[in-house]
Amino acid sequence: MKAIILAAGLGTRLRPMTDNTPKALIRVKDKPLVEYQIEFLKEKGIDEIIIVVGYLHEQFDYLKEKYNVKLVLNDKYAEYNNFYSLYLVKDYLADSYVIDADNYLFKNMFRTDVTRSTYFSVYREDCENEWFLLYGDDYKVQDIIVDSKAGRILSGVSFWDKPTAEKIVGFIGKAYKSGDFINLYWDNMVKDNIEKLDVYVEELEPNSIYEIDSVKDYNKLEEILKEECEN
Repeated sequence: MKAIILAAGLGTRLRPMTDNTPKALIRVKDKPLVEYQIEFLKEKGIDEIIIVVGYLHEQFDYLKEKYNVKLVLNDKYAEYNNFYSLYLVKDYLADSYVIDADNYLFKNMFRTDVTRSTYFSVYREDCENEWFLLYGDDYKVQDIIVDSKAGRILSGVSFWDKPTAEKIVGFIGKAYKSGDFINLYWDNMVKDNIEKLDVYVEELEPNSIYEIDSVKDYNKLEEILKEECEN
């Protein structure tokens, strides 16, 4: 089992915090955001960790010695969405977690006994243009829609078994060959082909994952963590 962390983006909505620091290396409490993810993975014995870097990529170099991770450079981070990042590491997708580096994890939710392709999902209210998971009593994903409402969302952590990963890699290759991928996110490969895939939802508690997508999000997270310390 392994993990892919996507950390190549510019983090424009976090400026000025990201003017000189990649979003994944912004400090939360006492250490950079991505280090929480790495340490949680290693606590569970997931030691093969691949991090896709791009913007200010040299700042990630210390992680190779500190945590023995593999860094893969996306030199087109400013041109494409994260589709291209996953294209670069598609050969690692089977039996792997995929994690967005802008997520703060409140607790270690990684497991080594997960065997089927899974989106780990939190419930969110008052979302705008968010990706929502639609599924039945068997937790199998029936559809993924973009909407503004309340519900279970793509929360930036997923796991991909070998059979599903092989299909997704095929979809990625086809999209890349067509050249029509500039505006795609890698999750489009799942969303647009969900009827061909067996993907399930694992419901997480509300405060399991917190996405830091803006300065407002960062400030709110600091407030949440401060309240936790006071309580």
